[in-house]
Formats: sequence, structure tokens, C-alpha cells
Amino acid sequence: MSSEALIVVDMQNDFCDGGALAVPGANAIVPLVNRLIGRFDHVVLTQDWHPGGHASFATSWPDAQPFSAASFSYGPQTLWPAHCVQGTPGAEFHADVNVIKAELIVRKGFHAGIDSYSAFRENDRITRTGLDGYLKERGFTRLVICGLALDYCVAWSALDARHAGFDVAVAVDGTAAIDLDGSREKMLAEMRQAGVELGVAA
Repeated sequence: MSSEALIVVDMQNDFCDGGALAVPGANAIVPLVNRLIGRFDHVVLTQDWHPGGHASFATSWPDAQPFSAASFSYGPQTLWPAHCVQGTPGAEFHADVNVIKAELIVRKGFHAGIDSYSAFRENDRITRTGLDGYLKERGFTRLVICGLALDYCVAWSALDARHAGFDVAVAVDGTAAIDLDGSREKMLAEMRQAGVELGVAA
């Protein structure tokens, strides 16, 4: 069995063109993501899966504006437009993404009071998804990550994967970034420093 797996992060309608939290350029990466999926024998998808009224939604806070910050028990938390609410069309995968090959779908962000960027640990940095154990049990040692958004869920997943002991590459051309206050370059630098390989061609 191959020791390499592809992690496709949050390729969902609300992060794509016209979605509630659309990432600029998201639709343009769909063919690249599908090309990567076609190259890998083992594919894992992640899916943002928030209950309605999630604490990270700006609408859950009086007079809060989207993209402002609030203080949570685990530290500062960006408040987002309501997105990827369980069971809504916005939470579904983009219709053109080849999801058939997925061997596992990891849902995250379903705890009402904790946001979750990483596929491995939620934003409190304590609550785990179990993905690292699944991947290690199956013998995977190298992960390639693509999807949305580069500077949030992709980067946090890549950093946590490195922390868990995996060799990690991010296919940057198979991602798109929100780029909130320079977050794209900041997270690229953090990933480089952590030993994440960047720029894998899709």
C-alpha cells in the first residue's frame, strides 16, 4: 500500500464563488484539485460542519461585524459570516469536485462553542478529530494537502500534521486564500519554518 495520502480541505459551496464565505479564486482551483485526486490512491476529505448559531459566527454576537475578533476561552477568535451550516446546500461539497474516491470524510467545527480550522485539532488545540490516529493506523507517513482556505484550514492542518510527525507538502496551486490582514504570507512563512514542503505542482 502507498504510504502517501491526499487531504482535500473544505471544498464546499460556501467557500466557493457565491458562497457565504467565498474564498477569492476558489472555483478556479477545482480542476487542479480533481487532478490531484486522480493521482492519489488514498484520499481524505474534510468538511466544515457547523450547527446553526455557532459561536464563531458574527451573527451570534450582538453588533459584531464579520471578520472582527472576539475573545474565546482558548484565545482570540475571528468571527465569520455564518457558513457551512449542517444540512444546508452551503455545507455540501462543490458539485464538480470528484468526491467518489474519498476513503474518509472528516467533519469539523460541529462543537457549538469551538471553531475548527485544522483537520487534526480544533481551535482550543485540545479537542482532536482522530485523523492522525486513523492515518498512522493505516501506515501513511506523507501527506499532500490542498483545498480551502490556504491561510486557515489548509495551513493549520499542515502545521498540525507536521506536529503529529508526518512529512507534509501543500500543493499551493491547488489552494486559494482568504488573505485577511496579510494572513496568506504569514501562514506560508509559518509552514516553511515548520518544514512543510510548498509549491507541489497539481
